[in-house]
Amino acid sequence: MTLENFIYESVSEILNGEYDEVKQSIEKHKEIYQDDTAICLTMLALIAFLKKDYDTFYQFMNDTAFLVDQTKDPLTHIFHEMILGFVNFSEKNTTLYAINYNKARKLSIKYQKTDFFEKLNSMLKCPPISHYGSHSTQTKDPLISLVNIGQAVAAEKNIDSLIKTIAEETKTALNADRCTVFLYDKEHNELYSKVATGLDTKELRIPADRGIAGHVVQTGETINIKDAYNDDRFNSDVDKQTGYKTKTILCMPIKNYNQEIIGVFQVLNKFDEYFTPDDEDLLVAIASSAGISLENAQLFERQQKLLEEQKVILDSFIDTLAASIDARDKITAGHSSRVRMFATLIAQEFGMEKHDLYVLEKAAALHDIGKIGIRDSVLQKEGKLTPEEYKHIQEHVEITHHILEKIHTSKDFEEITEIACSHHEKYDGTGYYRHLKGEEIPFGGRILAVSDVFDAITSKRHYRDKMPIEKVIEIIMNGAGSHFDPKVVDKFLLIKLSKIVGVFVTETHMTIDDEDKVTLDKYNLLDLYYSIVNNCSNKLLEVFNKYYVGIDLEHE
Repeated sequence: MTLENFIYESVSEILNGEYDEVKQSIEKHKEIYQDDTAICLTMLALIAFLKKDYDTFYQFMNDTAFLVDQTKDPLTHIFHEMILGFVNFSEKNTTLYAINYNKARKLSIKYQKTDFFEKLNSMLKCPPISHYGSHSTQTKDPLISLVNIGQAVAAEKNIDSLIKTIAEETKTALNADRCTVFLYDKEHNELYSKVATGLDTKELRIPADRGIAGHVVQTGETINIKDAYNDDRFNSDVDKQTGYKTKTILCMPIKNYNQEIIGVFQVLNKFDEYFTPDDEDLLVAIASSAGISLENAQLFERQQKLLEEQKVILDSFIDTLAASIDARDKITAGHSSRVRMFATLIAQEFGMEKHDLYVLEKAAALHDIGKIGIRDSVLQKEGKLTPEEYKHIQEHVEITHHILEKIHTSKDFEEITEIACSHHEKYDGTGYYRHLKGEEIPFGGRILAVSDVFDAITSKRHYRDKMPIEKVIEIIMNGAGSHFDPKVVDKFLLIKLSKIVGVFVTETHMTIDDEDKVTLDKYNLLDLYYSIVNNCSNKLLEVFNKYYVGIDLEHE
């Protein structure tokens, strides 16, 4: 089923009140097409709205707004705007409906999706808007305009989207031709606009001590000009460059909660001849709401940058801890890195989401950190361990837990800790150190269990060579249901040989030949196993072993 048909069918069922059926369909769709999460959440929001569960509706739409902003898929943007339009039309928010309708229509034209727009609009039964921002769609009651603007910007956290929304809403509320929202860069004493309505520019920067907008920043005054070309403060150079004719101007400062100027409104060319005192009062109210929203968005943007910086610090900290194990345990150097790579391959077979994959990879990097507490005589022994020594080395899992639980910095790190210290648990409950069983073991821990064993028996040690690959696969297969989660084993055996070999060559530093890659891309571990046990072909095994053993068998 195409995405468009999925949307048509789901919307039809939602409008017919078949909510449970749609929710089941959405869950199945999300499992297959994870990139369509924003569309699925928008559908759930529509269900909540029709059921008059407004708290859930706003929750879904807030989550969806972020996802929509991150995607470049035109259907996602068009569908989101059309559902917002349907909701605003249902709530008699005419201005916002006009904005949503025309935004969706313009997107459909731009991306050649007009058939999708028309069909969906017919299903939603929303009337067309002939002229966006025209006098016919202007909301006459200023209080309604203010409420509409407040609703539009309340949940918006992306600064670019927020500026655009405020500019569009203000232009419509004041029945003007254009509106630019400038932000004040105090450090550089500049005014900049990332979105200038009606102008084809991404960012416009001007000195904060020049022009009308600059005068407003310096004085804090509101300027209402009825004839721009007869005002000495107006700079006509911009009009000469763009061919635009500025007639009337309403310019006002935007202030934050502490009454500090953080930006400027510049509204141009009132359709009803001049900007009135009522327009000034309305813009004061808009500026008050916009100032708080803009400051919150700027704080959110700075917080996101701070979180990114903290993430970089955390990643480097984890990498340093992992490297410390390699430095101490030369016998298994590189083990944690390879376990991370194998775990990633398994997770990708499951279609694991990006955030969960990040947590898993960090847990894999740290899963053996507890070996710091193991005696050198045991950790670096070049031979078989005694029962007492084996029991001692098992303690590394509990030590891992004790180390990591002391450095929890977030909920994510708690998950990292739980996954890292569960890689020696067994599916039947006979593992260590907490003797967890089945689903009690974190999913990431079950993935690490397979990855850890596979790397251990496919790695060369001082006291033994790598195990033949057919024996390795047998151990993994036979461990399903007892040592390993059967679902994880099934996914692991489906991984293409080219990806498995890609991990091996990180140790041997070999380069996979193009011809060999074509062969390895065709088969998975299960194919390799059955080709060996059934003596189907030696060619596949030869190609695989070239990289597994680390030598070219044809030149032995």
